[in-house]
Amino acid sequence: AKIAYYLQSNKCKPMLAACDTFRSGAVEQLSVHASCLGLPLFHQGYAKDPSAVAKAAIAKAAADGNDVVLVDTAGRMQNNLPLMKALAKLVTETKPDLVLFVCEALVGTDGLDQLTMFQKALSSGGHLRPIDGIVLTKFDTVSDKVGAALTLTHLTGVPIAFCGTGQKYNHLKPLSVPYVISSLFS
Repeated sequence: AKIAYYLQSNKCKPMLAACDTFRSGAVEQLSVHASCLGLPLFHQGYAKDPSAVAKAAIAKAAADGNDVVLVDTAGRMQNNLPLMKALAKLVTETKPDLVLFVCEALVGTDGLDQLTMFQKALSSGGHLRPIDGIVLTKFDTVSDKVGAALTLTHLTGVPIAFCGTGQKYNHLKPLSVPYVISSLFS
């Protein structure tokens, strides 16, 4: 929802696509955000193929004049093979312009394991390019501990696109390199 708000604030016309057909309440949660932001939401309920839902959402967005489709997928634990395969299928079949990995800033080195498995799942599914960026959530709670940010980017070469800095829609910021450096040396 924060990325949708960011895009909307930058004159894009996003549509949200509820492709978490696994977690109970996921569609309703995304629906609340879509309603708050005045954005269209595409969904087909639960127990559906997320890839098919995403493809249908992209077609609907094109027909309705939306220029961005934000595909919300089920959270992926790196050890949940069926969910990782479903994600790889979705990315391979829909060929998105941008793939972002969302990770909590608090997870430390576990974030690197998650990102590595995420990349492996995508490549094993036929998606040959690496992910495009990382969104670090809960960045405001890590104080001066910026280890996850440094570790994830240094070891993978994947840039941090945004940092979540609070609960409100406008609490999504580009990573501030000067802030990270000053945090390290303070």
